[in-house]
Amino acid sequence: MNTQDARVRQPRELATRLVFQVLEQGESLAGILNAEMAALNDPRQRAFTRELVLGTLRWRNRLEFFLGKLLQKPLRKKDRDLHALLLVGLYQVLMLDTADHAAVSETVDLARHTGKSWAAGLVNGVLRNALRQSDSLLAEADTVPTARWSSPDWWIKQLQHDWPDHWQQILEGGNQRAPMVLRVNSQQSSREAYIELLLEEGIGARPHALVDSAIELDMPVPVDSLPGFRAGSVSVQDAAAQLAAPQLMLEPGQRVLDACAAPGGKTGHIAEVVPDASLLALDNTPNRLENVEENLQRLKLKAETVCADAGATGDWWDGRQFDRILLDAPCSASGVVRRHPDIKQLRRESDLPRLSAQQRRLLNALWPLLAPGGILLYVTCSVFRCENTTVVEAFMAEHDDAAELPLEAEWGQPLSVGRQLLPGEQGMDGFYYARLIKGSTVSP
Repeated sequence: MNTQDARVRQPRELATRLVFQVLEQGESLAGILNAEMAALNDPRQRAFTRELVLGTLRWRNRLEFFLGKLLQKPLRKKDRDLHALLLVGLYQVLMLDTADHAAVSETVDLARHTGKSWAAGLVNGVLRNALRQSDSLLAEADTVPTARWSSPDWWIKQLQHDWPDHWQQILEGGNQRAPMVLRVNSQQSSREAYIELLLEEGIGARPHALVDSAIELDMPVPVDSLPGFRAGSVSVQDAAAQLAAPQLMLEPGQRVLDACAAPGGKTGHIAEVVPDASLLALDNTPNRLENVEENLQRLKLKAETVCADAGATGDWWDGRQFDRILLDAPCSASGVVRRHPDIKQLRRESDLPRLSAQQRRLLNALWPLLAPGGILLYVTCSVFRCENTTVVEAFMAEHDDAAELPLEAEWGQPLSVGRQLLPGEQGMDGFYYARLIKGSTVSP
């Protein structure tokens, strides 16, 4: 194998390995993608690898349908490495604008290096048949809901139940490529000034229409090419996530809790808005808390960080109440699948009751820590109602001193309590926001 061959095959080989790790070993893509791609020196190779991995996982259910039509019999369990390779190959020949010859020949070449003498012939046959039958395969896939929407059956049914008028929009939005969005550090620069810096570097950008701190790039770029990134001038964060800090109605000098802080995007934004706040950031996983600390160091901002379960308040609370609490609760992440398509493959329907119980536990534990007149912002990146309105309505029914402080906004869908952004709506990820204010007693 010469150097040229190794360079051509490397993105496809790496993409296949990553897809295998997600589908067969249950790995989260967020935890392995960047580390694995660090070995690729060429930015074009990194971009191509990312496209292959995200695209294959995004369209996995659709690709499985194609594969079921093209294979004479299912692969054995010990050949699941070839299964991942075939999914990556089918994504290229049926759904990605790549040269058919290159996609087939390079995928077949990878099959030859599996040590299975029959693998190259199988892969070659499947991919060439896919090309010959592409029109009929694509048409037939659109008649099968799991293939058309490339989502698990339970996922589709849950959305149909929760969003009878919007479920197709949600599924379509979740299958789109997400834009790269930046948040300008207001302690260092203005949005207008930073856009000028981007344009000087030849990076096309525009201000987000609804979020004052957000900039949307025309095309994704490596973070190191962003002016001042290492110096903390800017962060990468979807516009929907940038809504949290403004909705807290922060004021200088307040005591603020970010209860589930990792990886630290919202923590950093709070510190940018009120750098003199007494800000406490919690997370229950040490390495994820390190991400929060690294983020704050890069931004040149400060917060106290504590590794603890936010719901076990006796382990970390000092008895002083908070003026503001951000509860960005652990959730299904069903609203951010356009950025994290592995979520659809890793999440199970049985996860939803467990997550809902955890969300209720956190709300109940943190509410006594909020000072009278204080604000708690409940946030998820989910579109499932059992994690959103159902949780908040049940909480309010049990707490006479909790009232909604309505979100008057131009974004999202108004609900019985809170607002819901759907994936892709107004260019943003899918997020739920509910703002509660604490009184002594709130009459029904």
